[in-house]
This record gives sequence, C-alpha cells and structure tokens, in this order.
Amino acid sequence: MVNYIWAGMILIGIATAFFNGSAEAVNKAIFEGAKTGVTITFGLISILVFWMGVMKVAEEAGLLKQMARLLGPLARWLFPTIPKDHPAFGYILSNMTANLFGLGNAATPMGIKAMQELQKLNPKPDTATPAMCTLLALNTSSMTLIPTTIIAIRMNYNSANPADIVGTTLLATFIATCSAIVIDRWYQRKERRR
Repeated sequence: MVNYIWAGMILIGIATAFFNGSAEAVNKAIFEGAKTGVTITFGLISILVFWMGVMKVAEEAGLLKQMARLLGPLARWLFPTIPKDHPAFGYILSNMTANLFGLGNAATPMGIKAMQELQKLNPKPDTATPAMCTLLALNTSSMTLIPTTIIAIRMNYNSANPADIVGTTLLATFIATCSAIVIDRWYQRKERRR
C-alpha cells in the first residue's frame, strides 16, 4: 500500500511540474537526487564494511559471545515463551547486538531469521505471537550505543563533528526501547486477561 502512495505522490508531482512548465526543474532534481543517492550509498558501504569487520573481529575474539551472555537473561525475560535452547534465541541476540552497535542493516537479516524460527513455534501461522510482536517492537526501537549509519551520513556531508549525536541518540533510543518494552508488556497482560 505504501508503495502505491509513494508512486502516486511522485506521479502527481511530475504531472504538476509539466502543467506548471517546470519539467526541467524536475528532471534536474531527479538526476541530482540519483547522484546524491549514489554518493551517500558509497559512504554508507564503507562505514558498514568497517563496522562489519569490527564485528567479525569482536566475534573471533569472543566479545559477541560475552555480549550475548550479558543479554541472555534479558532476552529470556523478554521472550519467556521461547524454549531455552531454541535457535531463535541466537538470532534474537545477534539482532540485539547488531542494533546496539548501530548496524541496522546487519541486524535485519538476523531479525528475519529470528522471525522465521519464531514462526515455527507459532500455533496460528496467520497471527503473530507475543514473541514476534516483542521482537518487532525491540527491533524498531533498537537501543543504539554507536549510531554508525548516522555518523557516516554526517561524515559524507562534511559535518564538523559527526559523532556529536552519540549522547542524544543513546538517550533517545534508550527511551524508545524502554517505552516499547512497557507497551509490549501492557498489551501482553491485557491479552492474557481476555
């Protein structure tokens, strides 16, 4: 549905530009937007490759296992319906760790795999389970210690101090994650009372 809305807005904008006689400005904006998109993408690829390398080094050094061990009790509290040694836990912990380091693009495949594993436990395949809703809420709010993607974008636009946003991002994502957990728990309690 969202694709249709965006396509409709783009087509309406182009049609309006042709009727107003500013088709040349639209054409220029399209090519400049494409150029900017490519520039930003290359900047993001470089920073993402760097942080993926750091994550690989951390994994080889055992840091990710330590992080997963630290997050394990929290994950078991957040996902009490998942059996203890189920493969979904590994993907959930990897997803949470990647999100903590601001690697949303790297966290997405792990989140998808976690959802696939959670679907195997789902007694009603056409309805999301509470664990699936919790994962979605956590992945959407995702507390971030180092917002690598935003820092990379700020570096691409020659920000004087691209890492200035770390503190405010940490605070905002902490509040968002806490709010997501509180709302998720509230809905789960409300659902159990029915």
